[in-house]
Amino acid sequence: MALKIGVVGVGFWGSNHVRVLRELESAEVEAVCDINLDRARYVAKKFGVPSYYRDLDEMLKVEELDAVTVCTPSVSHAEVAVKILESGLHVFVEKPLASNPDECLRIIDAAKSSNRFVMTGFIERFNPAVTKAIELLRAGEIGEVIMSHGRRIGWWPQRIGDVGVVKDTAIHDIDLTRYIFGQEPVGVYARGGSLRHRFEDHIQAIMTFEDELRVAFIEANWLTPRKKREMLITGSEGVISIQFLTQAISLEKADVVIEPIIKWSEPLRIELSHFIESLSSHRKPLVDAIDGTKAVIIAEAILESMRGNKPVEIDFERFGL
Repeated sequence: MALKIGVVGVGFWGSNHVRVLRELESAEVEAVCDINLDRARYVAKKFGVPSYYRDLDEMLKVEELDAVTVCTPSVSHAEVAVKILESGLHVFVEKPLASNPDECLRIIDAAKSSNRFVMTGFIERFNPAVTKAIELLRAGEIGEVIMSHGRRIGWWPQRIGDVGVVKDTAIHDIDLTRYIFGQEPVGVYARGGSLRHRFEDHIQAIMTFEDELRVAFIEANWLTPRKKREMLITGSEGVISIQFLTQAISLEKADVVIEPIIKWSEPLRIELSHFIESLSSHRKPLVDAIDGTKAVIIAEAILESMRGNKPVEIDFERFGL
């Protein structure tokens, strides 16, 4: 039986959620909600969604839903997600999970109290190129992972108005670093600032781990004219290069360069399919609220380091994690 889904916030990215969910046989989009009623009406009509709302409380009261995806501005994520969880529904929250760690913890507590799942929208985990890279890493193709260098640069996306480049863009590589290394960072040193925008628009950060052999570099900005999304993973026996936009990957070793053929697939479709399948099988999603919270904690440490021009310790225990 298809799960009944609602979508809150149907701007640029939320409308993509509606489009993809409408294409999944395992999901039925029953309602959309947006503070701009005309936009909600337009998206509902465009994708054949039965109902549309301006008020979330009304949607939750009237509709019989199984889950809701949240694509509102990040400053509202905690309030919206908690309200959905307290209504007894599962929730998918786009990154960042919330504006700060305390708000993230509110979501975690609400999920525990309601016994419902929360998935954080880290779409790159579902990029086919990343899936292949993880497969090669786990098979030991480049030996022991030593370093990663994530690079996300390009013009400022005008749809973003409530966070800077760290929580909008770099946070993807923050999460991927944890995923790839299988370890938690213990410290960070960052430089950056705000050259043209209200929030920080360029950042360079180095993350350290208890294993002193390992280090992760993250570079992100909203200043350069060409959009690039790439990562290099260096190991003791080779290097893996990932191009996120084209989903191309290469494996370089001492005597050979391999470029696996990867069938292009839309990461959002894979990601939302995973969310629906997890709920249907009563299985915790790959990326849960803990992952979302840890990414926000690291992002906050990067910002603190940038502002203070000093190394900052990353302390998950302080937040009970």
